[in-house]
Amino acid sequence: MLVVEGEAMTDSVFIACYLDDVGQGAALRPADPYGRWEMMRWCRQVTERTAPAAAYLAVGRTAEADAALLERIGSVDLRARWEQVTAGGFSEDRLADSRSKILQAVEKIEARLDARQWLMGAFSIADIESFAWLAGMVPLVPAAFAGKPRARQWLERVRVQPAVAQALSLARSADPAASWSVGPEINRWG
Repeated sequence: MLVVEGEAMTDSVFIACYLDDVGQGAALRPADPYGRWEMMRWCRQVTERTAPAAAYLAVGRTAEADAALLERIGSVDLRARWEQVTAGGFSEDRLADSRSKILQAVEKIEARLDARQWLMGAFSIADIESFAWLAGMVPLVPAAFAGKPRARQWLERVRVQPAVAQALSLARSADPAASWSVGPEINRWG
């Protein structure tokens, strides 16, 4: 969350767009209208399909919650998922579906990186958003990354970008890619 002039801004992609507009330095979005559309389409795919799948797969590994935590979760959907996780109730169908969505995302990245270094030409919000959800999937869905050298090399290129490296250095855990919480909202678009 970013608060600007009293307004709480949410959603990492929208916040990144805002920061890109007000910031100085290298742009994080393509300059041409089609390129911007393409980047936003890519990010929507990540936030609506990949992110819920990644969160579902990852949170089960470390989920711990007490009643006080559960009561503070305002979203009925998120609270229900935390309750499900703490009770150990994971659907095998949802796990398989989530793994499938991670496989699809990595396949798209592998194909996209044919003859390019970054997802949208230059390092962009698409790289940041995709990395944020997929970096922690390497140990959880290794099959998605098997035989995908471009995707694995891309993950490392993103990881060592100065801004990403700095953000990772500020983490409160030794392995930020292994830290998850239940979320985001389950994709309601299919």
